[in-house]
Amino acid sequence: MYDRPEATVTRRTARQAVVVRVGGDIDHASAFRLEDALSLADRAGPERTVVDLSGTGFADSSILHVLLEAQRAHRARGTLMVVCGPFGDVVRRLFDVTGTEGYFVLADSVGAALDLPDPATGR
Repeated sequence: MYDRPEATVTRRTARQAVVVRVGGDIDHASAFRLEDALSLADRAGPERTVVDLSGTGFADSSILHVLLEAQRAHRARGTLMVVCGPFGDVVRRLFDVTGTEGYFVLADSVGAALDLPDPATGR
C-alpha cells in the first residue's frame, strides 16, 4: 500500500504578502488546512496572498474548490491572490482538465509571485 505524505500548510509573511505553502498530498480530508490558512490570510489584509503549491505532490478537486473560494473572497476584498509553483504534474493536470487555470493569477515561483504587478493596480 502506498503511504502518501501528510499534507502540511504553513503561513509566513514576506514583503507585504502572506505566503501560504502547501506540502505533501492534499485531498478532501486535509483541504480544510488550506482553507483555514487562506481565510486567515485574507482577513489579515495583506496586499497579496501567495499560494505556493510547489511542494504539493497530489491534489484532488478539494484543493481546487478551496482555491476558487479563496480567489472569490480575495477579489471581493480587492486583494491579489497568486498561485505559484513550479507545479507538479498532478496539480498542472488538475488546472488543465478543469479549465480553471485562467481564473487564477499564476506564477512560476514565490519570488515571481511577489514581484508580479497586481493586474488591477499595476503595482
